[in-house]
Amino acid sequence: MSVKHALNRGLALGRSLLQRGLLKPAVRVAAKLRGDRVGPAARTAQPRSFLPARYRFYRSSLRGLAAQLQASALRRRFIGGFPRNRAVFLAFGLGVGLIEQQLEEDRTTAATCQEIQAVFRKKRFQTPPKPFNSGYKLEDYITGNQVGKGSNAAVYEAAARFAKESDGQRSLLQLREEEEEEEGEKGRSLTCCSLRNFPLAIKMMWNFGPSSSSEDILKSMSQELVPAGALALKQEKEQVTLDGDFGVLPKRVSAHPNVITVYRAFTADVPLLPGALEEYPDVLPSRLNPNGLGNDCTLFLVMKNYPCTLRQYLEVSTPGGRQGALMVLQLLEGVDHLCRQGVAHRDLKSDNVLLELDSGCPRLVITDFGCCLAQRNSSLQLPFKGPGVSRGGNPSLMAPEVITAVHGSDVVIDYSKADAWAVGAISYEIFGQCNPFYRAVGLESRSYEEKQLPPLPSGVPVAVQLVTRLLLRRNPSKRPSARVAADMLHLSLWGQEVLADQGSAGMRELVNWLLCQTAVVLLKGCRGPSGKSVEAELQRSFLSNLELEDLRSAVGFLLYGQRPAMILSA
Repeated sequence: MSVKHALNRGLALGRSLLQRGLLKPAVRVAAKLRGDRVGPAARTAQPRSFLPARYRFYRSSLRGLAAQLQASALRRRFIGGFPRNRAVFLAFGLGVGLIEQQLEEDRTTAATCQEIQAVFRKKRFQTPPKPFNSGYKLEDYITGNQVGKGSNAAVYEAAARFAKESDGQRSLLQLREEEEEEEGEKGRSLTCCSLRNFPLAIKMMWNFGPSSSSEDILKSMSQELVPAGALALKQEKEQVTLDGDFGVLPKRVSAHPNVITVYRAFTADVPLLPGALEEYPDVLPSRLNPNGLGNDCTLFLVMKNYPCTLRQYLEVSTPGGRQGALMVLQLLEGVDHLCRQGVAHRDLKSDNVLLELDSGCPRLVITDFGCCLAQRNSSLQLPFKGPGVSRGGNPSLMAPEVITAVHGSDVVIDYSKADAWAVGAISYEIFGQCNPFYRAVGLESRSYEEKQLPPLPSGVPVAVQLVTRLLLRRNPSKRPSARVAADMLHLSLWGQEVLADQGSAGMRELVNWLLCQTAVVLLKGCRGPSGKSVEAELQRSFLSNLELEDLRSAVGFLLYGQRPAMILSA
């Protein structure tokens, strides 16, 4: 081997350590050698070098290793040795020096991400509503017309009749924020009821299986309590052991702009509400319908009243390119929030997304958690030991890894990316096309090929088309998570200048852009320009969930989608 060939080989080895992204695996190998725990909890802004503890000099810094290798090459130059060995030592030393430079950039970027994340997780843009202590009985509400009905519940518009504000209590009517009380005529035209008179909605669950005991009802319907607020149940009810299908206690998720919040949850006797005998006679108890099969008592959930579902909105309106991208982004943010807290919705469709009109963009809210997976260990993995284990909601809209699972003693269904797949399918509806997995279109998630997916309209932004195509990949290991997909849309909406420079985004440019975004969002507050609170909420959500690895993956997906032939650096 010639000296020139050896030198080229050594330099290629050094470059490959950077270009093929071996830095992060090396850190993980080091953690294993040290016996550290590898996983999300082990992430740090100061990654350690990847040598065992006995090499103290090299552990302190990769610069030491680079300097030692380069010094060895020089000693071999004067003391003796084969030229090719000297060249390899020198080239490898230079390569390790480059890795140290990359490590330093990673440390700086990761530290910046964590600082920004800490600012937005502590910052409150909205004043939370004052506590109140009423609304735990059905008699506390005035019930209006029916606004929705599903396979397991009916929803009615409602208003609270509590003590007057002068008595020191706060009515549920005041839960709505001031800007939401100023809804436009367009928003009111989408619903048959007046949101001003009936700002709340009461969801009455069907009760076939459980008895009329409050404890039995809360146990069997504990999944419905996943989005319940801290004061949703009476204090004595909170002490009840709720051993639902997926855990000893019902999993609770924290509040999020794109996830429904249950204000109150209580059990009460089933009333004869308007349209009950015509709409759902079989679920009524025998005291209301002699042929009814339901029990006397059931669960009631009190929530905010929204004008319409996403499906109803899309029947009369087709969003533009940017507005549609913001709507898809909201769904991804909601799904990511659920995944971070160990909840998989498992029945995500346009019927289970509520919508209200903002002055800038419609706000989307994920609702109906009756089929959700909410384990206490937050693994999002369900042992699929037999046919009696429920996969979730509508089989037509299940992700491929869910619908194709075959039960067995060691089979586990991973739901970590199943809801993200559903968002990809809903994206077609948002941009005016039929969901490709509805029976009318003919594709089946069990057997479809990715090339069979219909193209989105030409007016859809390129980044949204790319995200949709990636989310609908059959192999979940090749599918981005909801967080990475959301970061891709954030970058495409507000970070085009970072990606525009010759199709690459260096870490320094990315950090500078993140700092600028932080300053802009802090100056805007919760509303943003011209009352665009949805966009302000999305930007805040992006900055409060910054992770270096997720952000790097998002940049890589965007660049690879635009330039398939380019090789991405670490």
